[in-house]
Amino acid sequence: MLAKLRTELQTSRLWILGMVALVLGAAALLGLRPSALWLIVPLLGIGVFVLLQWPSAGLFALVPAALLLRVEIGTGSEVALNLATLLVPALLGIWLLDMMRRRELRLVPSATNRPLLLFLAASLLSLVIGIATWDPVVPRSDSLTIVQLAQWAIFAFSAVAFWLTGNLVRSEASLRRLAFLFLGLGGGIAIVVLPPVYPLVRPILSGAFMRAPFWMLLAAMAGGQLLFNRQLGRAWKMFLLAVLGAIALFAFFGMRETISFSVGVVAVAGILGWLRWPRLRWPVILMLAVLAVSGSLSSAVYEFAGGGGEWEESGGSRLALIGRVIEVTMRNPITGLGPAAYRPYAGMQPLLYGRAFWVNPLISSHNNYVDLFAHVGLLGMALFFWFAVEVARLGHRLRAHFTEGFVAGYVNGMLATGAGALVLMLFADWILPFVYNIGFPGFQASVLLWLFLGGLLALEQMADRQLVA
Repeated sequence: MLAKLRTELQTSRLWILGMVALVLGAAALLGLRPSALWLIVPLLGIGVFVLLQWPSAGLFALVPAALLLRVEIGTGSEVALNLATLLVPALLGIWLLDMMRRRELRLVPSATNRPLLLFLAASLLSLVIGIATWDPVVPRSDSLTIVQLAQWAIFAFSAVAFWLTGNLVRSEASLRRLAFLFLGLGGGIAIVVLPPVYPLVRPILSGAFMRAPFWMLLAAMAGGQLLFNRQLGRAWKMFLLAVLGAIALFAFFGMRETISFSVGVVAVAGILGWLRWPRLRWPVILMLAVLAVSGSLSSAVYEFAGGGGEWEESGGSRLALIGRVIEVTMRNPITGLGPAAYRPYAGMQPLLYGRAFWVNPLISSHNNYVDLFAHVGLLGMALFFWFAVEVARLGHRLRAHFTEGFVAGYVNGMLATGAGALVLMLFADWILPFVYNIGFPGFQASVLLWLFLGGLLALEQMADRQLVA
């Protein structure tokens, strides 16, 4: 026993001496050749060491990386990356290393896994088929394959963010800390981006706050906690009320010309109200039906959205874009043209709309469902909807299991988030960004939505453990 203790002490001294020598050597080298790189590399090494010990800590780094760091990294193509985008595959690598260390290379069991895995596989299949059947008349740039892989990476990184939370968060306390980190940081951003503070903080904010998914997710999570978490403290209640007020001002006044913001907020508010006050469902439905039949509802929405001028400038032109994308995708409606492949096809002919005539149109459909149809065809779309149904079913099961406190607020907030995401997909490529349009800059916002939806997967494992116990 004493011999073993003596050996361990000697080993510890050797480690300490080695670390001291390494630090002194690094300091001497930095003095001879000062460079920011010599500071960044050790910090990255320390970060990797910490994450290998506590892989879930990376999730807490992803939130500020998505919201606060305005950094773009060029790739030599039309695609620019950011730190949030790079952090997701880094966390995946660390998670895989941790699983191999523990000899448990697997996903936690869930009905959501199969459709999501099949969707990623179908996306790769679409890419391969699209390249193999490429029309030789359509010009194909040398960098298009890289761009297509970047589009598939957006699909894959979204799924990875979902699985990271579901597999790395193992306690309600960890999920609560992650959620309130986002509410505190995101809520603070929502308040300070309103004039006159915004010009002072803009240099440190990423572009995520200019994306509709950020505001929709923030409204859903804040509203979920206020409506369903009876254990919420007074200070947090006041803060979240202020956040919801800031969201309303930004979505309905600051960004009124971009309807996605207000639609996302209205969608999650409607779902939260539906879940919170079941007795009011039928009276509200009846009132909306009367307003719809009378024309008052459609007229009010039409005028709020900008009326005829906005329709002529934006709405009608989007239908023209959607029509072109669907037209070229009918070349292979089953598996689509492949990720990010529809723009070369759609740009082969000029596009006429009203008095506008685009000789060489750079087309984006501005509709996530149409994009998915073009990227992965009916097969990929069916798998995506299967995944969405499984997430909804999981949320409803968890809602019956968790009826109090933070978790009740979280589950209801995520049900509203999922429904709001499906609505937002009608207005732009917000949830699975098109690499040529919203792209990786928009992924900084959408990745947070996938990250917190993965919390449902984590709660599913907690609920199963409670039932077993």
